Order: sequence, then structure tokens, then C-alpha cells
Amino acid sequence: MTTDTKRKSLTEPLAARAVDVHGGGPTLFLHPFDVHRMGLHAGESVRVTIGTLPDAPAIVNVSATLVQPGEAGLSGELVGRAGALTGQPVTLAVARRVTSVQWIRHKLDGGRLSPEQIQAVVRDIARGSFTHIEVTAWASALQVHGMDTDEVVAYVNAMVASGERIRFDTGPVMDVHSIGGVPGNKYAPIAVPIVACHGLKIPKTSSRAISSACGTADFMEVVTPVSLSSAEIKRITEEVGGVLAWGGGVQLAPADDAIIRVEYPLALDPKAQLLASVLSKKVAVGATDVLIDIPVGDGAKIPDEAAARALAHDFITVGQRVGLKVEVSLSKGSQPVGRTIGPLLEIREALQVLEGQTEAQAVIDKACTFAGRLLEMGGVAQPGRGKALANATLADGRALAKFRAIIGAQGGDPDVQSKNLNPGPLSIPLHTYDAGLVVGVHNPDLVQIARAAGCPRDQGAGLMLDCQPGDRVEAGGVLYTIYAEHQHRLDAAAELARKLRPFRIEGGEVMEIVR
Repeated sequence: MTTDTKRKSLTEPLAARAVDVHGGGPTLFLHPFDVHRMGLHAGESVRVTIGTLPDAPAIVNVSATLVQPGEAGLSGELVGRAGALTGQPVTLAVARRVTSVQWIRHKLDGGRLSPEQIQAVVRDIARGSFTHIEVTAWASALQVHGMDTDEVVAYVNAMVASGERIRFDTGPVMDVHSIGGVPGNKYAPIAVPIVACHGLKIPKTSSRAISSACGTADFMEVVTPVSLSSAEIKRITEEVGGVLAWGGGVQLAPADDAIIRVEYPLALDPKAQLLASVLSKKVAVGATDVLIDIPVGDGAKIPDEAAARALAHDFITVGQRVGLKVEVSLSKGSQPVGRTIGPLLEIREALQVLEGQTEAQAVIDKACTFAGRLLEMGGVAQPGRGKALANATLADGRALAKFRAIIGAQGGDPDVQSKNLNPGPLSIPLHTYDAGLVVGVHNPDLVQIARAAGCPRDQGAGLMLDCQPGDRVEAGGVLYTIYAEHQHRLDAAAELARKLRPFRIEGGEVMEIVR
């Protein structure tokens, strides 16, 4: 059982002030006068109590401009976490030592953890008992030393126990998840309604962009609310067959969300965390049958097939031990899926597919392959017949009707049409000087350019790809177009595009910006 040492209050209450700064974790900004008066220093850990809300950890930062003496500046992470309002009383206390921190240190030293020790760490992460520095240490320990299978199973179970859990009265309950790493991977809004059309439940929760240009939740939010409660996810799934919601908007395995937030700055991606993150949320959402997509190839998270097969084996093994039937698809990950990258552009392309357009063949093929396999796993289609049934469901309009029903049930406009979705008003096309063959594209470079253009925060920002590997471009041909909502972001993306040159052209000159 985790216990904490007794705290000592530092001073009389300060006045809360929301500060429009995200410090990478809960950060408390204090004036130098108050820092000196309290005997604190920059970087020190404190416990913050705001009004009558539970206390939370924070790191002290010193500023003579963001706050005045007597004020406690709350970073965006603290405001969002505590729901603090300006003027509320804020009391500080010396940070108490959370005893489970010893297990973080043990893992940093390469030690093996018992289920009880893992449970203690996860419970304290979910409670907010650790600072973001301590959570970063945990993620770093997993990156360096990893976990064996028994530890990962315990980690999954601990994550599930840390939050809410949805349980359906009848099954099977399907789910599909891609580990990411490929821009434009917009299969979900097509596959989910296809599966739901055939009487199977599919409560699909997805992430926002972490290191990518756009997550499924980001582009779904263009057309419908995605922050749903557990009760809403269950109700909508039972009413219309499925949802397309943001996993971070509900308390399913909440410790995972805290860990994900600290992974991005250091580009951490430990395998144990990936396995536990995906599988814990599938268990928590009530799934029984799960299809995992592992994109493989140059520029993807998993570069070679051998590593992908090893990861697939881990997913299947751990999944079985936590009560899930897991199958894994190894998909092509060396180029974007479809021709769009960015929230509005991606959901528009998915809608175009649902509306009957057939140009985005890569998107159609991937979505129907996944949906078809889920139909087979769920017993709706005979082995080998699922993809044909999925394609038929897409072609005859049933998938579009079900997608509109899901959108309406989540509070969006069920009559949304792709033709009414317009990207950012600013754009720049990128050209080649001479004719040549497109022999490759570097996904991470495209992601960087799209993020520079404003993705995912600016929904209209993104990239429209005019060619793909294997295409021949003529002199002056357009490779892709950058869209943005703000001129300074468009300029930044254009400058980055000049440096990165993500398209490899055989027999052609390097690209340049044409204004």
C-alpha cells in the first residue's frame, strides 16, 4: 500500500491566476518575492491545493512578469486538471514523498517489478501523485530496460484498474487500432460504420496526435464532438452499433494518458508502454475481439518485417492473457495512406470514399481489408469473404448511412457533406523543375511540414498530395500543396519544405516553392 510522508504548509493562501503557458507538465509560476519568502527555488516539487479540490503535484517556476507577489500562476496543465478559476485560494505544501517512487528507481536500475509494485506505480500516476519529472523517469526506465511478458500483463491489468471500465451485456465487441507512424491513416471512419452495419458492436476510441500530424480524434472532431463519457460511449454503441470517440476524453486507463504526455518531448516509445497502452484501453472499453494494425517500412515506427512480427506476437500473447482475442495485420507503412494529411483534409477524403468516390484506392483497400477481417472475427462473414462483404457495404451506401447515424448520435451534423469542407484559405504548391519518377517519400518529413503548417490544432492546415511513389511527374509538376490558416505558419512550412525535400525524384531536379 502506498503511503506518503506528512506535508507541511508553506504559507497563507495565494490567489490563483491562470497563465496561458503549457510547461510540459503541471507548473506553478511564483514571483521572486514569494519564492524567497517561502524558501523555495526553481524546479522544486510542491503540492498545490486549489480551493476545495484535491491537491496535485507541480514544479515551481519563477517569473516576475507572469505573476505579481501574492499570486500563484497556474500553467495550462494545472488549469485543465484542476478546473481552477482566477482568484481562488491556492495553498502550497512541501512535496510529500510518494513511496512508490522507489519502484521507478528500481526499474531505472534495471530491476524487475512484481504485480503489486507495478500496481502501486500506476495507481499513483493515475491519482496525479507524481510530478511530470517522475512520470518521465518511469517512461525512460521502460524505454531503456523494458518489461518481460509477466510485467506487461500486470501493467495492462493495473492500467485497467486505474480508471473506468465499460461492460456490454452481449458480445462480441469488436475494436481496431493502428500503432500509428503513417500519415493519412484514415481507415477508421470507413471501417467502423461498415462493421456496425452488420450488427456488431465497435466502440472505437482513438488518440489525438502525439508525434503525428493528425490523430483519428483530431479529424473526427471536425464533424462531431469526440469527448464522450463512458456512459455515452456505451449508450451510443448499443443504439447505433459504434462510436468514433477520443480516448482521452474518458477515464479509461487514465494513467496511460499521463504517460503519453511526457513521452513526446523526448520521442520516447517504449514497447512495454505501447503494448499496455493499446491493450488496456481495449479491455477498458469492453472489447472482446481486437485487430491491431502494424505499419511496416521505411519511415514507419517499425522499419522491418522481423521486428513487426515480433511485436505482433507480443500483442497476441499479452492480449490472450488479459482476455482479448487479438489478430494483427502488417500493413504497408512506407508512404501516406491516401492523398491528404491534416484534420479537415483527412475527414473530407474519408467522407468522399463513403459518398462513393473511388480515387482513394489505398484508403478503400485498407479500410475494407480491416472491416472485412473484423466481420470474419465476429462471425458475420465466412473466412475469406469478409472483404467482399465490406466492399459491398461501402458501395451500396449502407456505410455512409451508418456513419451519419454515428455522427448524429455523438452530437454532430448527420447531413455533413465532403463538398462543404474547405481547407485553410492559404496555400502553396510545391513543384519540380524537370520530369522524373517519384521513387519514394519520407513520411516523417511530411509530418514535420504539416505540423509546421498548423496541424493538428488548425483544422484547415495540412497537405494535399498530388503524386505518390510510382507516379511520373512532368517538368513543373506539382508534388503536393501546403494549406494553412495563418500566413506565418504557411511561411514556416514552406521554408521547412525547402530544407527537407520529402519526395525523392529520380531523373528530376530538387523541388522549389512557386508562389
